[in-house]
Amino acid sequence: MENGIAVYGLFIKEIKDLIYRRQYEAMKKVNVELIELYWEIGGEIYRQQQEKGWGKSIVEVLAKELQKEFPGVQGFSARNLWRMRDFYVEYAQSAILPPSVAELEQELSSSNLQPLVSDLGTSNLPQLGGENESANLAPPVRDLPKQFLPPLVAEIGWSHNCVIIEKCKDPQQRIFYIKMTKRFGWTKNVLINNIENHAFEKYLTNQTNFDVTVPEKYRHQAKLAVKDEYNFDFLEMGIKHSEAELESAIIKKIRAFLIEMGGYFSFIGNQYHLEVDGDDNYIDILLFHRRLRSLVAIELKVGDFMPEYVGKMQYILTVLDETMKLPEENPSIGIIVCKGKKRTRVEYALKSSNKPIGVASYSYYDNLSEEMRSLLPTPDEIAAIVAEIEGDYNE
Repeated sequence: MENGIAVYGLFIKEIKDLIYRRQYEAMKKVNVELIELYWEIGGEIYRQQQEKGWGKSIVEVLAKELQKEFPGVQGFSARNLWRMRDFYVEYAQSAILPPSVAELEQELSSSNLQPLVSDLGTSNLPQLGGENESANLAPPVRDLPKQFLPPLVAEIGWSHNCVIIEKCKDPQQRIFYIKMTKRFGWTKNVLINNIENHAFEKYLTNQTNFDVTVPEKYRHQAKLAVKDEYNFDFLEMGIKHSEAELESAIIKKIRAFLIEMGGYFSFIGNQYHLEVDGDDNYIDILLFHRRLRSLVAIELKVGDFMPEYVGKMQYILTVLDETMKLPEENPSIGIIVCKGKKRTRVEYALKSSNKPIGVASYSYYDNLSEEMRSLLPTPDEIAAIVAEIEGDYNE
């Protein structure tokens, strides 16, 4: 048997990979069909309310009838039906949809097509329409071509879509989180954590040289790994503290620190020793980013950023790449975390570096500062940045 595995090993692996790929493709198709179904149901509820003046009661009645018709099938609660309606309303008017959709819906609005609810065996539904009961109904969403469902929203799960709709109101912010969820396979909890930590705003304002030092295939993930500002409230330190005290407090709360860093980080060590020609060098905190497959060196500074910090970090990254990085890993990344920074000074200092380095500040409050909000790009610039983010991530 062992000889058989040795002979057929490559063939067996290829078949296994084929099965996994097909299973993944099947799951994606099922998800798209589910999102399309919810889009159609939400659109039909909205249209019937608009056409017939139906109120909230139709959703309650429809939920009961669907649960009765499809026992054991989840997703037809009144709460979820309202989410379907909100899903349709939010994106039907959104720039995510091609402009021609609204025109097509207007063109078809006079056709005499049966609504979706007529197919559900709902003869027992109360007569909510009054005199309008015999009026011509708007076309059901299912009769529109499927491509008119915004293709982007069908790329992620329903629960992810619900989180984004409920927590994000800006269209570009929604596009950002949809693309990032698809690209990096964020779970619902990871998505919520990123939204609550203002990943979108910090992605737009963070200061790195990754555009010129990091390969394009994982540049966006690298940018997500570096925030413009970290919230260290969990450290419970006094306002005045030394770098040693800051490092010690972080190590004591290492789990909270790794969460604040943004996920995918593993702790390797603190005061990590590197020796070069008899000289001792120490990295305050050394992490490994599992997605990027990169070592991440963190230097902590309790004062404002100084340009010479970049030179030291560049040296540290060179040593890491030459002595620690495995052949299959990507180049090491450096993050300099300071109590404060002047953005122009950081920008000039990073221009001269050929190693991937980010500079961040840390604070003791959990809300996005007004200063950071003032640094956000214009709406057009934000749209251009988000548009550059692709939906797929290839290792």
